[in-house]
Amino acid sequence: MRVDRQKGKGIMMMRQTRACAAVACLSITGLAQTDTAPGNRLEPVWDMDRLSALNDVRLTLHAPKQREVSLVHDAPWEGNVCCYHTVFQDGPLYRMYYRGANWDKKATHPEVVCYAESDDGIVWRKPELGLVEFEGSKVNNIVWDQLGSHNFAPFRDANPACPPEQRYKALGNDGSAKAGLLAFVSSDAVRWRRLRPEPVITKGAFDSQNVAFWDAGKQCYVAFFRDFQKGNARNGVRAIKTCISKDFLSWSEPEWLTYGENTPTEELYTNAILPYPRAPWIYVGFPKRFVASRTTPWDSSGGGGIPGLSDGVFMSSRDGRHFSRWQRAFLRPGLQRERWVNRNNMIAWGLVETAPEFPGAPREISLYSTENYYAQGPARLRRMTVRQDGFVSAQADEKGGTLTTVPMTFTAAARASTALLVNLSTSVPGQLRCEIRDAAGRPLPGFSLAECVPLYGDGIELPVVWKGGADVGSLAGKPVVLHVELKDADLFAYRFGAAPANREK
Repeated sequence: MRVDRQKGKGIMMMRQTRACAAVACLSITGLAQTDTAPGNRLEPVWDMDRLSALNDVRLTLHAPKQREVSLVHDAPWEGNVCCYHTVFQDGPLYRMYYRGANWDKKATHPEVVCYAESDDGIVWRKPELGLVEFEGSKVNNIVWDQLGSHNFAPFRDANPACPPEQRYKALGNDGSAKAGLLAFVSSDAVRWRRLRPEPVITKGAFDSQNVAFWDAGKQCYVAFFRDFQKGNARNGVRAIKTCISKDFLSWSEPEWLTYGENTPTEELYTNAILPYPRAPWIYVGFPKRFVASRTTPWDSSGGGGIPGLSDGVFMSSRDGRHFSRWQRAFLRPGLQRERWVNRNNMIAWGLVETAPEFPGAPREISLYSTENYYAQGPARLRRMTVRQDGFVSAQADEKGGTLTTVPMTFTAAARASTALLVNLSTSVPGQLRCEIRDAAGRPLPGFSLAECVPLYGDGIELPVVWKGGADVGSLAGKPVVLHVELKDADLFAYRFGAAPANREK
């Protein structure tokens, strides 16, 4: 994922990346999308397919900020191996599902599916649902305790044709390849039933968190699940497969995910892949990277020091099969000893918007990760945050550097002037300037670098201004290239859209 600072090498690497992505896109029938006006779409800079050159600018992966503990899994039906969390916002309500399980040399009680909810994604509660009996009582937050409880992973179905009684769907498995992936549906998100008795996906290992969702752009359901590449559970490499379906019952032949040419083979325990909410035509994933041979002296997990340490990585894709995967860790275990224990640091499936850390700041993206897994005492789930679009930035130091995009077109705003909007963070003396060029690389009159007013500050949608103003509507419908100069600044994303009434700083 490193982009060379030298111009020639940088351009070559970018072109190679785009070529690989194009081949991957064509290899899966029905998954390719056509960008009618790509300039109006939010373009996070981690999608290298939209960049043609970087000079003295590096793509920098940003670690999430650790926040409060969201849940302590201390109920009798939960335990120290509670995991496989899924999180999504459903109207004003935030929903969460996870496996309740405990391990002390062996499982101490059957696995169950638990449910939690929140009004803000920050403070969570475990409602007493009265649905499933556990040790003689229904006073608990269990929604399922039958086959499929090992890794039950729900989502809210956004398919407009979905009948109300199937508005919520899930895939689940008992932790074995033989059982396959079962399909479940619910009308209210808490009372579940099998969609059919037989498994809907049968070719895979499935002993992990297996996820699915409706992709509105592709008009199909997409699933990502575990299998073992070049072997089996004893000697294979944990890897990820994908397949698609129109009805959630009949699925295409599974295919392995592929990665960049120089990406090493690594064990990916979970995948946490989903459409990025602010740009759903781009998938993001947060696999748990597993190193089976490593342990720490204080790790007594499972009563026997079971080896295997994990961290979290970041990856993205535009076609759903070929991914760009960063080798630098997105989530390190850090200073907490219990995160340096067997199989910790699983990032939950789901990204949700939550209130900002500071009053008046833009809302943040929250994600969640396990800790104290397999350790002494109950497992915990901790919230983490990143700024909107803030996983990766195009970053330049105080000496400055430039970034150039591939050609794009955009449409003018209907009832407002049209501006180039950037997600930007600078120091006080730092800045961004932008030159808009034609497809041949020639600066367009009125939009040269010299005519651009230096932009500084910190905001999610800051308008770029030239001496003639911020309105770029005259360029609508024409292929344009952005040539961006950065000094002590981070550019996270950009798009063309309606100019805000007030300029952010």
